Amino acid sequence: MVSKQKTILVTGASGFMGTHIVEEFLSAGYIVRGTVRSEEAALKVRRTFPDQESRLDLTIVPDMAQAHAFDEAVKDVHGVVHNASPFHTQVQSNERELLRPSIDGTTNILSAVQAHAPDVKRVVLTSSFAAMVDMSLGNRPGHVYSEKDWNPITYQQAKKALTPPVLAYTAAKTGAEHAAWDFMQASYPHFDLVTILPAMVYGPNRNATANLASLNTSSADLYRIMSPESKPDDPVPPNVLYSWVDVRDVAFAHRRAFEVPEAGGNRFFLCEGNFTNQQVADILRDKLPELRSRVPVGTPGSGFEGVDMYKIDHSRSEKVLGVKYHSLEQTVVDSAKAFLQLEQRMPVVV
Repeated sequence: MVSKQKTILVTGASGFMGTHIVEEFLSAGYIVRGTVRSEEAALKVRRTFPDQESRLDLTIVPDMAQAHAFDEAVKDVHGVVHNASPFHTQVQSNERELLRPSIDGTTNILSAVQAHAPDVKRVVLTSSFAAMVDMSLGNRPGHVYSEKDWNPITYQQAKKALTPPVLAYTAAKTGAEHAAWDFMQASYPHFDLVTILPAMVYGPNRNATANLASLNTSSADLYRIMSPESKPDDPVPPNVLYSWVDVRDVAFAHRRAFEVPEAGGNRFFLCEGNFTNQQVADILRDKLPELRSRVPVGTPGSGFEGVDMYKIDHSRSEKVLGVKYHSLEQTVVDSAKAFLQLEQRMPVVV
């Protein structure tokens, strides 16, 4: 257990992943200061952690892309986890709504730490598999993705009006991480940097006010397979992405990235492996029989149906951070049980 005098700033504290990161640090004995965009979001976080009032402080940062946005938030903290990042699929401007907020928000918080947080020795940045994957190459049979990989998409490509928002998002995460490492090289700050690169993040929702009508992107992707609108004879939805990780493993990795001295200056790829939605459907029908009336049957046991694709190397996260990955079955079952609890609180009308 760490000293209760250690205060960690976690940006994006009200989000799906941010909530788990906050919980991970609180459970380990830290004081947490979380940033949110509104008082409504702050109330959401407080409701999630009703017994942590003395160790959870929330501060409102309405626009992280504004210069000096984090100057007050970073004061008197001992570590920073920058998790906040915009992700919208309906945008009018890739540059204004995705690229600039992600990149500027990252440089803003690093600059704020350098100027106003002398006790911070490490910043942990939530990057993404999006900053590694080359989507132009598809499934890349024979390739093994690791921390050595960088997404080659450029800022100029991403800001074009015809570039799909999902590609612009990958460029935003790539640009933000590049900007962070460039800052470290150019500024020689009093702290070091660790970046965490999760694949598609699944797992149980912890937000006390989570709503089935406005789930985060990955949760909605999973819930559609078991929602009351789904039927056994429906086709199994195609995968959006194939690589995945449990949100609890991601939260654990963020804490360990702050604590482990050897982690400094490194990227860490967080990914259990690859999966298909057919495997998810098989697990749901097998482990939660009450869902058989809604989960698509598809082709049970077909797995990847002979599709060859890239592999992943997550050994650095295991060796340095000590991550022990949840299995797909654990993640799917725990996620589904959390969705069912939400249905009881907020019934879905079909």
